[in-house]
Amino acid sequence: MNASTTTAHTAIVADASEQSLRVKRQVMWNRLVSVVEEGAQVLLKTAFGAVTREAGDLSVGVYDRQGLMVAQAVTGTPGHVNTMAMAVGHFLERFPLDTLHSDDVLVTNDPWMGTGHLFDFVVVSPVFHRGRAVALIASTCHVIDIGGRGFTAEALSVYEEGLWVPHLKLFDAGRPNQTLLALLERNVREPLQTRGDLMSLVSCNKAATQRLQSLMQEFELSDLQALSDYIIETSARAMRQAIAALPDGQWRHTMRIDGNGEPVDLVATLSITGSQMCVDYAGSSAVSRSGINSPKCYTDAYSVYGIKCVIAPDIPNNAGSLSAIEVRAESGSIVDPQPPAPVTARHVIGQMLPDLMFGCLQQPCGAQVSAEGAGSIWVLAMSGEGAGGSYQTMSLGIGGMGARPGKDGLSCTAFPSGVGSIPVEVTEASAPLLFQRREYLPGSGGDGQFRGGLGSQIDIVHRDGGSFRVSAATFDRRIFPARGRYGGGDGQVGACRISDGTVILDKGVHEVPAGCSLLLQLPGGGGYGDPAARAAEDLARDAAEGLHQG
Repeated sequence: MNASTTTAHTAIVADASEQSLRVKRQVMWNRLVSVVEEGAQVLLKTAFGAVTREAGDLSVGVYDRQGLMVAQAVTGTPGHVNTMAMAVGHFLERFPLDTLHSDDVLVTNDPWMGTGHLFDFVVVSPVFHRGRAVALIASTCHVIDIGGRGFTAEALSVYEEGLWVPHLKLFDAGRPNQTLLALLERNVREPLQTRGDLMSLVSCNKAATQRLQSLMQEFELSDLQALSDYIIETSARAMRQAIAALPDGQWRHTMRIDGNGEPVDLVATLSITGSQMCVDYAGSSAVSRSGINSPKCYTDAYSVYGIKCVIAPDIPNNAGSLSAIEVRAESGSIVDPQPPAPVTARHVIGQMLPDLMFGCLQQPCGAQVSAEGAGSIWVLAMSGEGAGGSYQTMSLGIGGMGARPGKDGLSCTAFPSGVGSIPVEVTEASAPLLFQRREYLPGSGGDGQFRGGLGSQIDIVHRDGGSFRVSAATFDRRIFPARGRYGGGDGQVGACRISDGTVILDKGVHEVPAGCSLLLQLPGGGGYGDPAARAAEDLARDAAEGLHQG
């Protein structure tokens, strides 16, 4: 074999080796996603609260030794996943990884270092392999109650909103923190459900930990750092390339939403220089006295999610892709409130931000963004008295998505949160309430070449003729509608009233008197394009399916 043949042979072998490594990494990446998805499925099957068990209001992720998110479960919400991307690092500041035991479990519900409000617990477990901590699994879900004034925007500070749990050990070398559990159970209205959901998070982490250990054994890995570095660096590079493909410039967009008593202005300026992107919320409204403020972690989460939906939907969501976008906000604004600002209904602000990002990106990206949608889900936190005593339950009202380029908007679909609805049978089984109606609201989607998604109409009454209470904390777009795009019409605004004629406009807790029904109309999404350009067959289908205003 001559020198040139040897060189060629060496190159072929090297190329084959590199190709084999790429395939192996791809397989391991897919397996990492499966690891955390199995944890998510365990959480779905074991959770006590319907909002987790039925609606999928949760997230699970795997993190490297530095607390950087490597992979996330398919099941889950952007608000949870992207806030948890930062949350694990806060745990490690207090509990360095090498000081932890394999059976330790950490916990917090700190709104500013977790997922944005007290109702979400973040649970973190170290993963040991060959006697050494090599990774962490983190999960979160929404619990039914955390004490205080309950699920309401009426609290004047976070101290009124419930029990604020700092970074603690839920399990210390396998021993449960009975002091914490006793405090928690004494301070909430639903101790069984709340404790049950915490234990479900522990079970979720344990299942994911076992699968990750099996993966490492199968692939003969001593640690995850090399794989983690590769995934994060590759994702960051791909995200920077996606940004660099856009023109340099600066684009500003504004949105006015209802707020609570006075409108809220959300202002964003998006800047691109080469492969760098920055979102600046200067000019947005000041912190609210109501609990609709969005902690910076939640603001960051939904801002980046909205951007990724447009420019990089296929790039894995991890610390690498998230790091490519900087989000700035004025301290003390409604998108960066400081403790002890109230934050229970942070959905009202945070879940509007992807549409605000779409408005910024419409300018450099042209016709590649959807019209505005309903945004904030309407959390139907209901309580009262029944034959079995007092009860608390939660359902979800979901509006319509904005019309998309080339497609109608999805009806009764929670964007950007991604949660599903809770079956009426589940809510009716947990409380003496009856859903008299839950159906599409005809005509609620904005007109356009592509129609906005429809909202829903929901009627609820006490099954035994009694009264009950409902929180309107997250009810928005009752004054300012989801706006259409490129000539499309606005979606219909939402409405909330009681059958006795009372109209509910604020975000307080309201009594539905005995014998009366709660009547809800969820907002629709905006339309896209000139309504005169809508295809005849689409108009005929709308009429046949009863989607026009009746």
